[in-house]
Amino acid sequence: MPYAFNGRRTAAAMLTAALLVPLAACGSGDDSKKESGANAGRSATGASKANLTVLAASSLTNVFKTAGAGYEKSHPGTKVKFSFAGSQELAAQVKQGAPADALVTADTKTMDGLKSDTNAATVIARNRLVIATVEGNPKKVDDLKDLADTKLKVVLAAPEVPVGRYSKKILDAQKIVVKPVSQEPNVRAVLSKVELGEADAGLVYKTDAATATGKVDAVEIPDAQNAIAEYPAATLKVSKNSEAAAAFVAWLSTPEAQKILQDAGFQQP
Repeated sequence: MPYAFNGRRTAAAMLTAALLVPLAACGSGDDSKKESGANAGRSATGASKANLTVLAASSLTNVFKTAGAGYEKSHPGTKVKFSFAGSQELAAQVKQGAPADALVTADTKTMDGLKSDTNAATVIARNRLVIATVEGNPKKVDDLKDLADTKLKVVLAAPEVPVGRYSKKILDAQKIVVKPVSQEPNVRAVLSKVELGEADAGLVYKTDAATATGKVDAVEIPDAQNAIAEYPAATLKVSKNSEAAAAFVAWLSTPEAQKILQDAGFQQP
């Protein structure tokens, strides 16, 4: 009888073990699914996947469209949407709590005024000013002093706009008084006025003039009379995609992004 009892106990143990095998396998599958779900929001590079909204200075319109496409290609699962405007307009949006993830302005002054709304900023590019004229330069504008001619229709950006401040800075330094026919909200508006023939000349970034080759001429301004525009980039504290936003801002300083910026005429930071 003791032998028979031990046999029944052994058989029961074997049956229990057999039943536990598929249950263990099921548990392993669930853990795998959980792990997969935890990593579902990450791209192959390790950065979180997300739909990013980046507020960017209007002078970055063309180059950032190219950069954004390049970033999405190398970071599968992440989409980058840009909102372009004058830096002062972007600053107002940030202060109003715009649901965005990162900001790139055309000057450090604007970015510095948003320290309570942004994380640490990094300068990703530099730019310079040129005089944009109607194609063929029919008014024979050769230098900054020519802009003081009252017979010349000159358009500038408003003084609260970064390119407007840079323009005022270089004109004041040369003691040149210009009476613009209009003051525009961003550099693209200045360029458009010249393109359409509504102005004879205007001060714009070198990179913006390059986007209108064949429509406007660019008169170089000597370095000693020019100003250097800096473009800082930072993530916003309100971002709901902080990790992905930080990855994008960091990418802007990589060789891949810097080549795109420099091919568009921007200078190294």
